[in-house]
Amino acid sequence: MHSEIIGKDLFRAIKENHGANMNIFISEKVTPVAGDIDLENFGVLNSDLFKEMWEQVDVIVNSAAATNFDERYDMAFSTNTLGAKHVSYFVNQCINIKLLLHVSTAFVSGEQSGVILETPLKMNETLNGKNNLDIKEEMKVIQERRRLLADKKANEEAISADMKEFGIQRAKLHGWPNTYVFTKAMGEMLLFDGLRQDVSLVIVRPTIITSTYKEPFPGWIEGVKTIDGIIATYGRGRVSCLLAELSKVLDVIPADMVINAMIVGMVAHTKQPYSKIIYHVGSSTTNPMKVSSFKNYIFQRYMTVRYIMPLKGVKYINIILFRAFNAWYLDADRKIKIMLRLADLYKPYVLINIIYDDANLKTLHGALRECKKAEKEMFYFDVKSVNWEDYFKNIHIPGLVKYALRVEGKGPKHGSVDLETSSLYLEDGTGKMQSQVLSDSSL
Repeated sequence: MHSEIIGKDLFRAIKENHGANMNIFISEKVTPVAGDIDLENFGVLNSDLFKEMWEQVDVIVNSAAATNFDERYDMAFSTNTLGAKHVSYFVNQCINIKLLLHVSTAFVSGEQSGVILETPLKMNETLNGKNNLDIKEEMKVIQERRRLLADKKANEEAISADMKEFGIQRAKLHGWPNTYVFTKAMGEMLLFDGLRQDVSLVIVRPTIITSTYKEPFPGWIEGVKTIDGIIATYGRGRVSCLLAELSKVLDVIPADMVINAMIVGMVAHTKQPYSKIIYHVGSSTTNPMKVSSFKNYIFQRYMTVRYIMPLKGVKYINIILFRAFNAWYLDADRKIKIMLRLADLYKPYVLINIIYDDANLKTLHGALRECKKAEKEMFYFDVKSVNWEDYFKNIHIPGLVKYALRVEGKGPKHGSVDLETSSLYLEDGTGKMQSQVLSDSSL
């Protein structure tokens, strides 16, 4: 628990407040139980421990997920789909349970454009309406695929590559763009279908989660995901460009606002038994930011501050980006394939204009206005207060560098790309390409 949780920078404020007594403070608040959501009963074999939890637990939060867009299908299915089923079973055994809060993703809506409502997915329904979705059948096809690979005596690398591609195929067959959102969608279906009717269910669907806005301190982020994954992939020289629509709304939300919405939602619905509700936690309705603005914020940040990322090529980013192929990195054919794969994976986020309705979230925020001033300030999640330009230039990018890419000082840490010139290419929505050439000395 120390290395994975309380040892993180995220707990710095607690360390500062409690000093040497921090471990005592944590032990009074938290009782860790080792388990695996992929397994029935979470892999816990101690029946007395299970009985104790069934008697004492009253609220459950499930945030476990395999989040890579092109994760191996067997692994993503085990965690995101079967994991939800295992949580549902556990909840149904709990005697005093009041609420299950499940963290999903707004992108379970797939590539549907326009306004997406906060409504549940229906069991067995696909997004494209072409095929009937049978979750049990999906389990069978995974098992059959693994058996065929075993018969071929495929090594682990070949199995991994095949299962990743297989996941994308199955997702697209049913209308979802990638393995992650497909398996999360099936997880939601199982929860709505299998949870006890007397237990409140809150599903939180965040959009693109970015670094913290205020608490416990601005800029904290762990790992490189979604839009930051594009940045890192480009910085490593693996792609030179990625298509996106400048006029599209890029829906992002700071991590601490997601957490605060979760906490307020838990409090509100433990007092409302038998409720089932979905919350979109994002910015596209309340404080929309276009891809063009995002591109400008990042570009201006590097030009103004002369920021050096651990991967120097990242200095010149525009979300869509970007420069001529590096002759000494990957060959052109492979780069094109990677670029096309990224464009395919990120299509719902940078090419399709989607607005996530947040009427339920606005109602929840209205309830917060009735709280004391201190509580309102502590559990803020009104994204209208965010100035995106200031946030990306002065909070998110520095946080990404410091906490996710781990740069100390100005020098690149590893895998740097040192070019004298770089070109930025950006689709402007009219079919024309905007370009700009920068020299390394300009930063």
